[in-house]
Amino acid sequence: MAEKGAGKGAYAEGRPATIKDVAARAEVGIATVSRVFSGGSVSARTRERVRAAAEELDYRPSAVGRSLKTRRTGGIGLIVPDVTDPFYADLMAGVLNCARSLGEHVVVDAAHGDPEREALIADRMMEQRVDGIVAVPAGGNEAWESVLRAGGNVVFADRESPAGIPAAPAVFTDDRAGVRALVEYLVGLGHRRIAFLGAAEAGDSVGVREGAFRETLKQRGVPVNEDLMVAARPERDSAYAAAAGLLQGGANASAVLASGHLLGEAAVLVARELDLRVPADVSIAMVGDVPWAELCDPPLTAVARPGQDVGYRACELLLRDRARRGRGEPVLVPTELLIRGSCGPPRGSRGR
Repeated sequence: MAEKGAGKGAYAEGRPATIKDVAARAEVGIATVSRVFSGGSVSARTRERVRAAAEELDYRPSAVGRSLKTRRTGGIGLIVPDVTDPFYADLMAGVLNCARSLGEHVVVDAAHGDPEREALIADRMMEQRVDGIVAVPAGGNEAWESVLRAGGNVVFADRESPAGIPAAPAVFTDDRAGVRALVEYLVGLGHRRIAFLGAAEAGDSVGVREGAFRETLKQRGVPVNEDLMVAARPERDSAYAAAAGLLQGGANASAVLASGHLLGEAAVLVARELDLRVPADVSIAMVGDVPWAELCDPPLTAVARPGQDVGYRACELLLRDRARRGRGEPVLVPTELLIRGSCGPPRGSRGR
């Protein structure tokens, strides 16, 4: 039994406080203490007395014990393609910040674009009985059909629900508006031969960016040059080869719009190796702002995609905004065109 005059956590037996000690100090039953810490129904006065006793005794309820009673371990799962990618690192930071503010912990794993691995990760998280999962889906529906049909709490980030499964809420950047603003800017500078360096992979954002590129050129009366539409796998070697094919061949692009930071990096590197002056010989811009973009010479024009905002909002939908989440409505996070020094009028039009 606790010594009434002892300080926090001090007992004659020299042991930490237990739920029995808290019940004795608060003069309530053990079941009442359990209800207080598991979120059960008790009066405000009793709850306050139990918490005061727990604080006095430095008692910490067992997370394992709570999970056995509620059949949940708590916390949320987060599945991203790659933890080293700058955008997904920002997205993770947003989820972590939101979860911390709501008193939740986060379990993180990476699927590396593999639907089978993603399915295994999702199954493991569901077995751990997390309160929900924020995921950047790999493109397949294997991982999510059974989870959603079973009533799983899922919010997709950066992409919409994969086709063929129940609709789930999603949070992603407004890439359509971002690409449209960038194309409008390049056309306004006088460019007519604008290359699109895209990604040869499935995914909502890939199709949205290319679609916005084609649509905006058409609206401005500028032809889409199919010989300037080039795709690369999400790997540095493939991105470099695609950029080199554009810039050292006979395509004669006056501007390159890279649909991702890896592709933008490749375009800058190839231009440097070919002694092409940016923007005098070719203008370069990309979707996705990363720290190195400002360090380029000249600094690279880019569409900023606020990954932290995406992650934070996805976590909010998962844990707090349940009414909106239930309607499955997508949340669009605004992008921003950052005009720097890498774009200018096409060669031959200067001084007119």
